[in-house]
Amino acid sequence: MAKIPLAQLEEMFCGMRAETAWNVDGPLLWGYFFTDPDDTKLRMAASELSSLGYRVVKVYPTDDRTTWFLHVERVEHHTAGSLNARNEELSKFAERHGLESYDGMDVGPSKPWWRFW
Repeated sequence: MAKIPLAQLEEMFCGMRAETAWNVDGPLLWGYFFTDPDDTKLRMAASELSSLGYRVVKVYPTDDRTTWFLHVERVEHHTAGSLNARNEELSKFAERHGLESYDGMDVGPSKPWWRFW
């Protein structure tokens, strides 16, 4: 994955504030993705990430099975700066483990809406 510039992360946070009802200044559910053609390498990485406090969502193939994805998640509070640091950390993790890539992140509310009553 090409590095996401800090300015783009800052824009993303502005967009989340403007377009969602989420508390962007609190904990959110952050998903992180890795790719490799060898699912065994991703499963080994998943085990290590689990020991670091990430919840393993799944390891799954692309439709043509030439690439596999690892999806992990963790509830965290981020700013654009701390997310930039997390992206760099996970990119280095992928490199140390010989993975094809750290493929980026997604974000959502830390609790499903139906739990807010």
